Amino acid sequence: MGNTGNLTRRLLLGAAAGLAVLAAVPAAAQDKVKVGVFPVSSSLPYFVAVERGFFKEQNIEPELVRLIGGPPNVAAMITNQIDASAVLVTIEGMNANLKKPGVAMYISLNSQNQKYQMEQFVVRSSLSEVKTLADLKGKKIMSAPGPANVTMAKAALAAVGLKEGDYTIDQLDMAQHVNVMQAGTFDAGYTLEPNASTMRKMGIARTIESGVIAHYVLGEANANAFVAGCALTSDFIKTRPETAKRFAAAWAKAVDLINNNPQEARKHLVKNTLTPEDVVDTVPMIRYFMAKDLTAKDKADFQKFIDFSVTTGTLPEKVDVAKFIQAF
Repeated sequence: MGNTGNLTRRLLLGAAAGLAVLAAVPAAAQDKVKVGVFPVSSSLPYFVAVERGFFKEQNIEPELVRLIGGPPNVAAMITNQIDASAVLVTIEGMNANLKKPGVAMYISLNSQNQKYQMEQFVVRSSLSEVKTLADLKGKKIMSAPGPANVTMAKAALAAVGLKEGDYTIDQLDMAQHVNVMQAGTFDAGYTLEPNASTMRKMGIARTIESGVIAHYVLGEANANAFVAGCALTSDFIKTRPETAKRFAAAWAKAVDLINNNPQEARKHLVKNTLTPEDVVDTVPMIRYFMAKDLTAKDKADFQKFIDFSVTTGTLPEKVDVAKFIQAF
């Protein structure tokens, strides 16, 4: 019994020593990825991936860099201040790719149209005479910031016969849209979600038309207008390929949750975006596509949208979008 007891004690001491050595070894550090985040509803996959632990599952620690609009995201990507943009307008991403080829490689694209609503024209509720876009003649209009948004707003107005001079349009920070509409500073606006839903909930504005890009640019109300998406820099993909692959895997899991369970996913809009808690259940959801899931028609619609931007002068020359879609 004595020998057995001594053996047991030696085994226990050895096990304890082994555990002490393991405890002294630091846990593997998570890979940090700097992500430019524009706090609008289309950035939802980022918030879902963070709060549901999808990035953590992939041993990634995202570092949020708050950047309002496309131009700041593009500047940060070109100078490698961020590795990814949670939501980058595709016109601005392609413009960046003309300046530095491959700086914005889209791993996911967001579709918006009449069914999956994002951009829309709203009008103050008191202006009951305004029923269509053509009725905005002579009106003072605000627009979501950035050249891409202003160009799309003007294109929709031109499609219904309004030329520049028939109205005024001014860019305005998204955080101000609800306040200025409530104050009556503008008659109407080209705004994004969740602002439109908030305005409707408050009774200060109503939507005249949503999905205007699919309607007026692609010619089909429910075509996939790929206006924005998640992009990684090619420098990030080349220097840290495995990390980029794991980032994409976490993003894909978030996209899958949103597309298949929007009611559950939209909870993550509260506190992360300008979405009030009493509005979150009514905010329309857009449709997210991972690059690997794009069909030939999807890619053709994407190319058509970018080609249109060349005709309007928003992009200086034609861009082959296929070169800047990164499937994992």
